[in-house]
Amino acid sequence: MIEKHKLRIGCPIWSCPQWRGKVYKTKSPRTNWLKEYSQVFSTVEGNSTFYGIPAPETFKRWANETANGFRFALKFPRVVSHEKQLKNAEQETDQFLAGLDILHDADRLGPSFLQLGPGFDPSRMNVLRNYLECLPQQFPYAVEVRHLDFFKEPVESEFNQMLSELGIDRVIFDSRPLFCRQADDEIEQVSQQRKPKSPVRTTVTGSRPILRLVGRNDLSLALPWVEEWTEQVAQWIDADLDPYVFMHAPDDRFAPEFVQMFIGKIQGKLKSVSDLPLRNAPKKVQRSLF
Repeated sequence: MIEKHKLRIGCPIWSCPQWRGKVYKTKSPRTNWLKEYSQVFSTVEGNSTFYGIPAPETFKRWANETANGFRFALKFPRVVSHEKQLKNAEQETDQFLAGLDILHDADRLGPSFLQLGPGFDPSRMNVLRNYLECLPQQFPYAVEVRHLDFFKEPVESEFNQMLSELGIDRVIFDSRPLFCRQADDEIEQVSQQRKPKSPVRTTVTGSRPILRLVGRNDLSLALPWVEEWTEQVAQWIDADLDPYVFMHAPDDRFAPEFVQMFIGKIQGKLKSVSDLPLRNAPKKVQRSLF
């Protein structure tokens, strides 16, 4: 399986009704979806924690329902990152960390990532450093920045140095496939309105580089970037890093096939990577019609 090569790859969600018969059994109830998802993918980008902090019982259920070796990569709550912008957010942070502790004890915890809004600029670098330094060191973390000044020198070098000193990874967000041409359908149009055009870097500051690649509903349009990133991810693995890759499609129904495309390409560089065990998966992804 993929884990032998230190590559973990998954989707931005684990709950999608259109995945019945593909990720889940055809008649599988919603309560079984996480369990069946974890039998196909090795990780998930947990966006639900961005919108609200689950109760401890929910974290325990997630740990119990998932397969051995599975890892959650959960997003810090927006009340911390966007509303309070890392200040006076101790209560919410502690509540979130308590959930991470449950997953850590169950050997289900991957890197939790702090996504900062476009209004969080480098003038608040010390706020970011102070917040990160207070996090418990036994958990892995990553940071995603969106303000464009973080991608300019000398700020970018200072930012990367800070993350390296703390052993924290930098999240790479690549939306180039999404914006390679005008939207082909309404779902892509909405996605283009919501997703940022962040500059793309391959900088590694920790041991678990995180790539979030946003494709198209016609997955063939994303192929040039898939080929580019499979080469880079293979190099990371050769360097003894543990990359996490999350494949986004504007329409979530196509995310599993996007993962399948990535695996198919990286198999040319890592021969023993296994196929994605999708149920009745098409051998060739067709363009969707809406």
